[in-house]
Order: sequence, then structure tokens, then C-alpha cells
Amino acid sequence: MSPTDDRGPTRARGLLALGGFLAPCLAVWALNGAVTATSVDGWYRTLSKPAFNPPDWVFAPVWSALYVMMALAAWLVWRRVGLAGGRIALSLWGVQLALNLAWSILFFGLNRIGLALVDIVLLLLAIATTTVAFWRIDARAGLLFLPYLLWVGYATVLNGALWALN
Repeated sequence: MSPTDDRGPTRARGLLALGGFLAPCLAVWALNGAVTATSVDGWYRTLSKPAFNPPDWVFAPVWSALYVMMALAAWLVWRRVGLAGGRIALSLWGVQLALNLAWSILFFGLNRIGLALVDIVLLLLAIATTTVAFWRIDARAGLLFLPYLLWVGYATVLNGALWALN
């Protein structure tokens, strides 16, 4: 049975796989939220911020949408080529997700703006590489990663500004 078959047991397998990609994204989202909550009303409020720093309320809806798009993109890759055929692309997906989690721990959990900046630069490179790898397999998956790439590009500049100001 092909991962792209939408009939019977294979359809159920596809939905299970979608859940398998959503689960780690939602876990990282929840862990990032928990880590962020520990300092967003304390340490983070004391930082000098650049004029282009968005209001706090923007982050939750943006990240919620991005995590869902990450999962959908990985699922589309899986549907197109399976785990074996997507081994490199899906491994890159896992790497960027781990770097995503590490950033929140470094920035909000440990209050290490400089180390977080190093991490987010690596994250941006990992996202760009994943975007290209996904695009080569399924253009829709690559397109789903573009907003994430743009947002983390912006976040990298913001992280750099916060480091410079503090």
C-alpha cells in the first residue's frame, strides 16, 4: 500500500501519520510555551527592546499556525515518498524542531540571549535547508515552510537586536 492511497486501512494509516507529525510539533509548542511563561512576565519585560519588537499577543497565534504548517509539510513529504524516501528531508525536519525547542530554553529558560542568537542562526539555516529538501519532494511542503522561514528570519534580527541592546 502506498502512503498516498486514500482508501480503507491506508487512509487510517495516513491520518495516524498526520497525528505522528502533529504530536512532536504540538509537544514543542507546549514546552516552548511553558518555558516562555517562566520569564515573559519577569526577566523579558526588563529587557530593552527595539522599535520593531511586536506586541506579546502576536506570538501565540503565529507560532500556533507555524507548528501546524510544519506538521502538514512533513506529512505531505511522507505521503509523497514515505519514511525511507524522505529520510534526509524528515531528519532535517527533526533537527529544526529540536533547534526550535533549544532556542526557547536558551532565551527564556536560561536568559542567555547570545547563546540563543547562535541557536537561532543555526535554526534559520536548518529551516532553509528543510524548505529546499521539502520543496524538491513536494512543492506544497516547501511552500508551507516559507512563512516559518520568514518569521524565524525576522526573529533572528530581533534576537540580534535584543542581544545588542542588552
